[in-house]
Amino acid sequence: MKHVVVMTPPDARHGFTLTGVRQHTLVPSQLLAELQALLDDPTVGLVVVDERLATGQVQASLREMERRSPGMFVMLPAPEAGARLEEDYVLRLIRRAIGYQVRLGA
Repeated sequence: MKHVVVMTPPDARHGFTLTGVRQHTLVPSQLLAELQALLDDPTVGLVVVDERLATGQVQASLREMERRSPGMFVMLPAPEAGARLEEDYVLRLIRRAIGYQVRLGA
């Protein structure tokens, strides 16, 4: 059976543990090494990454990992993130799924 792993900053350390999924709390500088280890683990089916861990330089590496392992991980929007960040993520998912840029809104 494959496991779901959620990676969050320390301030969210109790949230996902209560749901029964494996939760790793870490700081942004630890993200890439931990994510690579999880992607190489055959018992892991899905990795959820809190958006607050994906700082500027890390985002390019995350996109490359996402391209190499599609469907393996998902970015979780930050609790304080505005609607614009969520929309950008949704548009990126739609574009990847259908291969076409979709314009949302009025």
